[in-house]
Amino acid sequence: MASDGHLFLQGTLEVLILKTLSWGPMHGYGIANWLGERTDGELDIEEGSLYPALHRMERRGWIEAEWQITDKNRRAKYYQLTRDGRKRLRDDAKAWSRFASAVAEVLDESKAPSWAT
Repeated sequence: MASDGHLFLQGTLEVLILKTLSWGPMHGYGIANWLGERTDGELDIEEGSLYPALHRMERRGWIEAEWQITDKNRRAKYYQLTRDGRKRLRDDAKAWSRFASAVAEVLDESKAPSWAT
């Protein structure tokens, strides 16, 4: 969920997780932390959303997980992309780019519709 409480559009969290994992394996807390840092706190991913998404993605074969020891000597489940996950990321990234461009066109104040006064 975004920090102001707005819900993500369906599939948004999954593509963000896939992109995060494209940089390398990471545990859930690290994924949420990186997304928050990368977006200057705009995306505050809560555990109640993150872990169900990770489990769903694991069932779909987009990611796989293995228990490892963190830098702070704690046991954590590290997730990494599978081949199917990389393909899904490519497909979803293209779709999100098209979607973002379309939304930007609608929100562009300089392009009023012909019927607007």
